[in-house]
Amino acid sequence: MPPTRRRPLRTLSAALVAVLVPLLAALTLTAPPAAARADAVPAATLTEVTGFGENPSNLQMYVYVPAGVAEHPAVVVAVHYCTGSGPAMYSGTEWASLADSHGFVVIYPSVTRASKCFDVSSPQALRRGGGSDPVGIKSMIDWVVRTYDADTSRIYATGISSGAMMTNVLLGDYPDVFAAGAAFSGVPFGCFATTDGSEWNSACSGGTVIRTPQQWGDLARAAYPGYTGPRPRMQLWHGTADDTLRYPNFGEEIKQWTNVLGVSQTPAVTDSPQSGWTRTRYGATGDRAPVEAISLQGVGHNLYTWGMASRALTFFGLDGSTGPGPDPQPGACRVQATTNAWNTGLTGSITITNTGTSTLTGWQLGFTLPAGQTITGGWGATYSPTSGAVTAVNASYNGTLAPGANVTIGYQATHTGNSSAPTGFTLNGSACTAG
Repeated sequence: MPPTRRRPLRTLSAALVAVLVPLLAALTLTAPPAAARADAVPAATLTEVTGFGENPSNLQMYVYVPAGVAEHPAVVVAVHYCTGSGPAMYSGTEWASLADSHGFVVIYPSVTRASKCFDVSSPQALRRGGGSDPVGIKSMIDWVVRTYDADTSRIYATGISSGAMMTNVLLGDYPDVFAAGAAFSGVPFGCFATTDGSEWNSACSGGTVIRTPQQWGDLARAAYPGYTGPRPRMQLWHGTADDTLRYPNFGEEIKQWTNVLGVSQTPAVTDSPQSGWTRTRYGATGDRAPVEAISLQGVGHNLYTWGMASRALTFFGLDGSTGPGPDPQPGACRVQATTNAWNTGLTGSITITNTGTSTLTGWQLGFTLPAGQTITGGWGATYSPTSGAVTAVNASYNGTLAPGANVTIGYQATHTGNSSAPTGFTLNGSACTAG
């Protein structure tokens, strides 16, 4: 047998280098070193970023990165008012100074269209990935996440007037992106909807668009059909004397976000943190309740003043406070509830879906009946008490609920005028997504 020929060492080395060099080059391109990420924009300086990604409505992106940016920073998107701009939002609010103190990154989107108002009305803006301004803002967030290895579980939106309306839109379009929002003088998601190309909806701005909580919740959920994961918390601010986006919009926002988050419309606590302010919290009593609403007596549309961003920061959980964490968010269950009413009676139907990964053996569904409703009988569960905060306990034949499975229960009730479906659903103590 002839001897085996051995490949020269230099040939093997050259082959190895030929393989490794492209691989190392690819790794360098896709994962820049930390020092390069930190120098992407000048520190502690408002900087415009171009070429950040898909941007169908030609928004400008401004970003502020503090000198002490955290290793995996949170991100706050601060959205300006009509006639404003990203630089105006930077200079007119304290978000940059708060970023200096807490190490997060601030994105300031800026409109280039003549009105300087954000698109919160077109069909494209009111659905996930539909186009227009929300898509451009999502691209800005993606740029910051890539560039600074930002914490995707701590991304927040806030805005004033047109920016407050966009905050509502962003949380509806991208519930999987945002952890919470704070809207200063806004309107509910979908309230400003138009189909004629107009940016303005006079019925909504005048406070005459009134819907049920379920209808408002359905509008927000329709922006991302099929989504059943956690929903972002919402903080709402409004002045009672607002003559631009009138005060009834505040109540409609509360209806919408309590429904979206599956919590009762009855406040868990009401207080006055400052003279002339009434603060209501829904679903919990702490600083990070699912919904927090602050009404300012006698204050007009331009309600934002220095110091309010700090309160939003506390609601977001970015101020370093050692208080209790956020209350459990929906995600393990989904509930759909409907009613069919006549005169002073109604029947209610509730479908419970286990969206978790574990089988439930025995379940208890908590919910809140609207005022004036009293259960007189039911099927599929036992109900106690018969009004107010009710608990439905499974029957002997439907107590096992596998992942993805559902069960429908029902009841008959009397009512004194309000025949709406119940709200505030919890399954074995965990909040459920409604709808």
